[in-house]
Amino acid sequence: MPSKDTLSTDTSFDTGTSSRQMVAGIAILVGLLLQISQFANAPLNPDLIGYAFWLAALLLWRDLDPRTRLQAGGLSVIGLALLAISQFRYRAEIDWFGILTGNTYVVAMLVGVSFLGLIGGRHAPGGERSSTGARGVVNTWLSVHLLGAILNLSSVFMVGDHIRARGRLETAQLLTLNRGLSSAAFWSPFFASMGVAMSVAPDMAYAGVLIFGLPLAVLAGLITRLEIPHRFALEDTQGFTLSPASLLLPVAMAALVMLFHYVITPSLSIVSIITFLIPAVALLINLPHGLSWPVRRTLQHARTRLPAMRGEVTLFLSAGLFTLGLSTFTQAATGNQWVLFDEFGALEASISYVAIVISAVAGLHPIIGVSALASMLDLDTTNHTLLGFVSLAAWGVGAAIGPLSGINLSLQGRYGINGYRLMKLNIPYALMMSCLVFAAIALMDAVL
Repeated sequence: MPSKDTLSTDTSFDTGTSSRQMVAGIAILVGLLLQISQFANAPLNPDLIGYAFWLAALLLWRDLDPRTRLQAGGLSVIGLALLAISQFRYRAEIDWFGILTGNTYVVAMLVGVSFLGLIGGRHAPGGERSSTGARGVVNTWLSVHLLGAILNLSSVFMVGDHIRARGRLETAQLLTLNRGLSSAAFWSPFFASMGVAMSVAPDMAYAGVLIFGLPLAVLAGLITRLEIPHRFALEDTQGFTLSPASLLLPVAMAALVMLFHYVITPSLSIVSIITFLIPAVALLINLPHGLSWPVRRTLQHARTRLPAMRGEVTLFLSAGLFTLGLSTFTQAATGNQWVLFDEFGALEASISYVAIVISAVAGLHPIIGVSALASMLDLDTTNHTLLGFVSLAAWGVGAAIGPLSGINLSLQGRYGINGYRLMKLNIPYALMMSCLVFAAIALMDAVL
């Protein structure tokens, strides 16, 4: 997840990092530190976290990809308008000083995960091997999936660039990269999708989601293995096979997170643990070079890498403001009497899943559909684990098929394939995965 299904694919600046961008990066770092301080119950106003992140978003606004700027601007304006209508038309009480805190937990997690870039410099050690044919499809999918479960979009570039160095990237390889990464959203605790799911469904049981999400990801790999060789000639198509050393970092970090979650700090959510644990590990690993070394690397990270996260930071904050506005308006206009569904069972969950995926096909990021859904439910009577699973499943399939999703925009920008062509080629995959999701939803509703 450094660069989590990244919403802005331009992660560099044309003329170097300006003073404005450096200030924004420092503001993001301050927001992260303020969020971590909340875990220790520091006597600080939590609204300051939102102020720091929003200051960075405003400073970086002009650098956003136009599509991200349009979506983020639209969400923010609608959210503010709904809050204003709620107060002046329906006399709702609005804490205007606290409206900027939506999704700050998720943004802080994304920033924390970006500190993986300070661990070892490169995420993929040498020793990888090439493979061809159907075996190459499996190895490529597995490599991207396992690395992407923690490193997110950077794993696609690692594997894709490695294959491209041996020749042109073909459509079959790009589809495999797309599906290998997006399917990790079904279960990985390091994905932005998990942060959002835990934000809208705070009582979600991660173990319950993992039981269904991990097999779903495996089936996504199996579908890719069976479908891609059937549709494309792969005799000379290059694949990518990870060396065991490449898996050391993902496995170690996942084990640490589970250790803290179940043993050391069971009172903290996985999102909270990831937020502070990865930066702490990164700093500890750099400490043998001297105390000043990790400080310098952290400041350099804040000046360069954090401003490049402008897309995800801005869109997630805007989605949080939109969610607050929509939920406040709904409650004010209906007197807290209206909800989208009287109950949230298998049928309602399936309808919600379809709606979010369709919105992704239409060009909206899955967080918008997930946020809108959560704002129209009575979370006190909703099965949070089922809601969380629907969010993750819709994100995993929606990111694969959505022509303007972060992964598809990145593949288009880096390797030159059209996002709408990827969408058309992924329609059979999305339909098959949706059938499996419906079955998983029905089973989850029955047993949880």
